[in-house]
Amino acid sequence: MATLLYRLGRFSFRRPWRVIATWLVLLVAILGGGIALGGQSQESFAIPGTESQQALDRLEAVFPEVAGAGAEAVFVAPDGNDITGPAYEKAIDRMATDIRAIPGINSVTTPFDEYAGKQLSDDGSMAITRIQFDGASTEVTDAMLHELTATASIAEDAGLRVEFGGQVFQETSFGITVTEVFGVVFAGIVLLVTFGSLLAAGMPLLSALIGVGIVIGGITTASAFTTISSSAPLLALMIGLAVGIDYTLFILSRHRNQLAAGEGLEESAAKAVGTAGSAVVFAGVTVIIALLGLLVVGIPFLSVMGIGAAFAVLIAIGVATTLLPAMLGVAGERLRPKPGSRAARRALALAEGGIVPDGDTEASAGAGTTTRRRGGSMGLRWVTAVLRHPILASVGVVGLLGVLAIPALDLQLSLPDGGSEPAASTQRQAYDLVSEGFGAGYNGPLIVAVDITQTTDIVDDLDGIADRLRSLDDVAWVSQGLPDAGLDTAIIQVVPGSAPEAEQTKQLVQAIRDLAPAIEDEYGTAVWVTGTTAVGIDISSRLSAALVPFGLVVVGLSIVLLMMVFRSVLVPVKAALGFLLSVVAAFGVTVAVFQWGWLGDLVQLERAGPILSFMPIILMAVLFGLAMDYEVFLVSGMREEFVHGRRRGDGDARAAIPRGFANGARVVTAAALIMFFVFFAFVPEGSGMIKPIALGLATGIAFDAFLVRMTLGPALMALMGRAAWWMPAWLGRVLPDVDIEGESLRAHITADAWARKQRGMAITAEGLVAGTASSRVGPIGIAVPEGSVLLVNGPAADRRMLAATLAGRLGIVGGRAQVAGHPLPSEVDRVARRVAMIDVGGADRSAGDSAAWADPTWRELVEERLRVTLPWYRSWITGRATAEWMRRVSAVSPIAPDAGLRTVPRLERAIALASVALAESPAVVMLDASEYLPGPEEEQAFLDAVATIARADTTIVVGSTEPLAVAAVAGRAVVRLDLDRDQATASPAGPTASDSTAIDSIASDSTGGSYS
Repeated sequence: MATLLYRLGRFSFRRPWRVIATWLVLLVAILGGGIALGGQSQESFAIPGTESQQALDRLEAVFPEVAGAGAEAVFVAPDGNDITGPAYEKAIDRMATDIRAIPGINSVTTPFDEYAGKQLSDDGSMAITRIQFDGASTEVTDAMLHELTATASIAEDAGLRVEFGGQVFQETSFGITVTEVFGVVFAGIVLLVTFGSLLAAGMPLLSALIGVGIVIGGITTASAFTTISSSAPLLALMIGLAVGIDYTLFILSRHRNQLAAGEGLEESAAKAVGTAGSAVVFAGVTVIIALLGLLVVGIPFLSVMGIGAAFAVLIAIGVATTLLPAMLGVAGERLRPKPGSRAARRALALAEGGIVPDGDTEASAGAGTTTRRRGGSMGLRWVTAVLRHPILASVGVVGLLGVLAIPALDLQLSLPDGGSEPAASTQRQAYDLVSEGFGAGYNGPLIVAVDITQTTDIVDDLDGIADRLRSLDDVAWVSQGLPDAGLDTAIIQVVPGSAPEAEQTKQLVQAIRDLAPAIEDEYGTAVWVTGTTAVGIDISSRLSAALVPFGLVVVGLSIVLLMMVFRSVLVPVKAALGFLLSVVAAFGVTVAVFQWGWLGDLVQLERAGPILSFMPIILMAVLFGLAMDYEVFLVSGMREEFVHGRRRGDGDARAAIPRGFANGARVVTAAALIMFFVFFAFVPEGSGMIKPIALGLATGIAFDAFLVRMTLGPALMALMGRAAWWMPAWLGRVLPDVDIEGESLRAHITADAWARKQRGMAITAEGLVAGTASSRVGPIGIAVPEGSVLLVNGPAADRRMLAATLAGRLGIVGGRAQVAGHPLPSEVDRVARRVAMIDVGGADRSAGDSAAWADPTWRELVEERLRVTLPWYRSWITGRATAEWMRRVSAVSPIAPDAGLRTVPRLERAIALASVALAESPAVVMLDASEYLPGPEEEQAFLDAVATIARADTTIVVGSTEPLAVAAVAGRAVVRLDLDRDQATASPAGPTASDSTAIDSIASDSTGGSYS
């Protein structure tokens, strides 16, 4: 991964305007497409599989006139007047007539209709007209709502106050207010302080805004084709801004430090993307996995929110690893800190181990002593203070977060309703009026659906069921049963005595469901509870039930991922427990503010109540990835210091903490502050649904970064000592090694520099050990010029292992090598594309066993090889290229194109098979001759033919069991390698072999085809 990102960063740096133009075109196309399609968000809280949703689906099928979206018009008479007066009644009826004429309206029930329920208040000052739409709330358009609200002028002209309520009036638009802009401004200030440069500070902001624009455009485009909640783009905007700024901050900070240390521009940009970019990709993928984990919950609107937020993180990763290095290429030397500047001194200090040259606190943590000097890094002073009293720091952090988490024990979840809308909105006004005039339960009536297909006395049975429902606790009113036209299903409206989000209402829903079996036994009719309130209760219950399993999955995932990164058991466990502390404390703060109402004025809270149902699971998903991000940037430095110290023989786990901490503390502090400001900016003026999520994320980030990662983390690391880096050997073998610190990249850069020095050499090996851990060949030192012939003799297994290693098909056990200018193993994929392999050995096959072996023709093999190796845009010339290649080879050896190779003489067969590999125009061709060439004359003829067919710069490698009796090959230099020797060193006449130097390498897997 690090090497791939290194190349990607170099590519973007070298072609800055092309990369920038690509991103801008993408922004204009996606954002413009979303605006052109006119996509809009809509609220749809549906949850398949629950009783309430199944009952609603049944009503849509058999009783559609009551299953559509509902709304209500609330009328209030002037003080001292009775709303049943003739003038007011006439105005309400006229308004109902106009509403019925609106397309999409199914029915309108005024308080004066014969079958109206309780739609007049007891004091006669208020009335409700119920409105039923044909379709669900997602099918109600803004134009329909505009026509509906326009009819209010009829009643208002008569002196009545009119307000409209219902889910269809929930706010579905989203936008950026001045407070969100302040969040970006604060982020800019933090960046300016961090970098001390306007140019450097502006890059993360600009790149994040471009990424967010693409994300919002994509979600807007998607909303034209599917239902997307209004909170989905807000969540994506919030997360996209935060991670977009942070991810570019990490890479830009690494680039500036490297420039201050004297690194070249292009190399620094590529290294920054390869090292810091690896951590960015790791953290981003972790967030994406956690967000996509919301799909498992099985709630469509929550799945859409998770996908939208994951898309925002994906774009942020792409921007940080491509657009940012392109900007670095445009900025050039202007980003290099001036010599002697604060940024330059800080970068040099980090390169030297975290000691700032203008004074600091030096710590000898292993001895438990400190030497005080004035000034210096705040991060180093902080961690030194923590290490003096690790037990006190640990107890203090755990105690503080534990106290903050106490309110989380009272966590209550609910979906938003009219009471959560802004106080000035008509829906909120209608909600408050209904609560005042009728009771809070009238804002969330329950619908009891009754299957009446098995009853013969419908009216009496419905009356009996209604009486049973009236006997339940917290029931304010029960309507008479209303059957559908086909006498399949009836509905009974039950009005709770409590508000829709109250715990008593949830208990009433459960009480009706508990009563259902008794009703079915007595009347032979099944009953179900549905309606907006019941659906919301079921969603909250589903989410509450999913919270603990989801948390266990997230925590388990974090432990496994961090084990792969840090090669430790205790460090991941410490990180996961710290994450849980942060999350629970964030829950506690959110409950205290939004549910208990503490400090409500600070966040402009209009009404305290239950927490948004999906806030906890969203918070866990997002905070998980960000917490792991901070853990990686802080602890990876500690691990690197510890590993380097152990290699020097003076490894001290405690002494590695302050130096490693100092390397990441400043950038993590800046990143956490940016996250906090961006998230908190959505709290004061944000929508009712996004406020608790934003506050939870802001406080969770602050707790996790400053208390858990930067205080509790170092304290626990000091207490654990060397045990922090312990991992069982068997576990280390099972878990893949995630090179998040870029060690493989540094090895690649060193190997690449060495490979570039081997100019003119097609193959160079120093101390190369090929094969596997249990079966090895080598060490080998060899230098083969381009266009020469390498003759390798030795046991078949040994030479094939060596050939597969040099061809990039088999990993290196030890030493180093380069083939065609590409080092192994870091560029094994490129080597595999430049090297062709084929087996031209094997005994003749008699006609008797022809049925057991395929007998392809020369033409078929050449055509197949060209079809596989030619780029897709040149595949149409395969036939012509095959014919031209065969004509060229036929001039050297008379091979029949359509003859089966089994019947061709040995020499021609070997030449034909070699020509198949050479058809790829490889830089190196590996031919294993085995016992196919029985005599010196055939050997010479074979090699001369192959050398003539191949390009002049193609290097030919031929393997055989015995040394080939060949002195010269068509004017090419000949290099010999004898694998029977313990130490094989070979070179052509003139060049000498390099000294053997063994280094550790990483095995890589690849496959190559062969014919025998």
